[in-house]
Amino acid sequence: MGCVEELPYEVLLRASSFKECREYIKGHFRESINVTPGFKIFDTHIIGVPPISVGLDGDFVIFPYTKPCHGTFLLRVENRAEAERLRTRK
Repeated sequence: MGCVEELPYEVLLRASSFKECREYIKGHFRESINVTPGFKIFDTHIIGVPPISVGLDGDFVIFPYTKPCHGTFLLRVENRAEAERLRTRK
């Protein structure tokens, strides 16, 4: 999957900063990892200000996504394979 728009996502935060996304993830999810800009999630390179936090909640992946001209959103996507792939990075 190369386009986040094709995923069945839920928006948790709109028009937020990477710091706000990082704090939300740390405050609401027990599992999280930090990745660097350019890291691929769902075959899409993530951009942003490091460290970029990615939350894991069961089969859900929670990550910030910047859409040019629209800002940064914190998205929640259910995908067991991607959640497991990210857990192996820990």
